[in-house]
Amino acid sequence: MEIEREDSETKGRYVARSTDGAEAELTFSRAGEELIIIDHTEVPDAMAGRGLGLKLVERAVADARSSGVRIIPLCPYAAAQFRRHAEWSDVLDG
Repeated sequence: MEIEREDSETKGRYVARSTDGAEAELTFSRAGEELIIIDHTEVPDAMAGRGLGLKLVERAVADARSSGVRIIPLCPYAAAQFRRHAEWSDVLDG
């Protein structure tokens, strides 16, 4: 399933859409040019069991690496994934 990134000036999100229109998303806020705050991750029941939450966080980490951005994971799910993935420490802020 493809993950798309949508950006505005102060916020953004990563979204995966199923063929029936359901959306799994990770939302973030910008805290300057080199810092984002992951504030919410949600996967609807209809899309559960596919590892989409993790895939959304992995995409945010990959994009942060490629653009030199650091991440503050305020979302409990994203924070838990950062604790499980020490290899992401290069983009973790704090």
